[in-house]
Amino acid sequence: MSKLPAPPADGFCAKAWAHTADLQQAIVEHPFNAALTDGTLDRDRFAFYIVQDARYLVGFAQALAAAATRADNAEDAAFLAGASQGALVEERRLHAGYVAEFGLTDAEIAGIGTSPSCLAYTSFLRANALTESYPVLLAAILPCFWVYQHVGTAILETTGGAEGHPYRAWIQTYADDEFAAAVLTARDLTDRVAAAADEETRQRMLEAFTRATEYEWLFWNSAWIKEEWPTARFLG
Repeated sequence: MSKLPAPPADGFCAKAWAHTADLQQAIVEHPFNAALTDGTLDRDRFAFYIVQDARYLVGFAQALAAAATRADNAEDAAFLAGASQGALVEERRLHAGYVAEFGLTDAEIAGIGTSPSCLAYTSFLRANALTESYPVLLAAILPCFWVYQHVGTAILETTGGAEGHPYRAWIQTYADDEFAAAVLTARDLTDRVAAAADEETRQRMLEAFTRATEYEWLFWNSAWIKEEWPTARFLG
């Protein structure tokens, strides 16, 4: 899959991407993704990431489901509801395959605590679902679509197709045509809703998009350092 076409220059998405361009590049170049790209990422870090991502997907799916209930037409509602289901079913199926590959037991998975960054990101999405307007919620959700497709495509281009790559399945999940189509739909929906919103709402959308993108970086970083709660030592 080639890179996505640029969003309309006069729309919200183009402005949001330009605003976070340096951060987007930092995500692609993060040591976790650099090691994933060249195939040297150690299995413990990737296993930690998969466990955190499976937990994150629950909150992401809830935010998508909340957005679906607020859509003002059936097509948008169907897309958001379908994306919510996909977050819980299709991607978690991939994760289950990796859990089996790594030989992790249920007890070992339960023993990997939810990282501070994972909890913060899912809490941010749930808070937006509960307290923010539909346009702002869409902006908060969008980076999970768009950033992952951007990273997956960048890695695929670097690896030349990922044949024989130890993380080929993950790369192809986020660089394939079906996922790219979902990203384009999410972008179009967000642009349409932003165009109908007032300037104050669009500013709040930009803030939500930016913060979610920051959480994307933090999520990759938490996997790289296998982030733990620094307070755990006080709790026995």
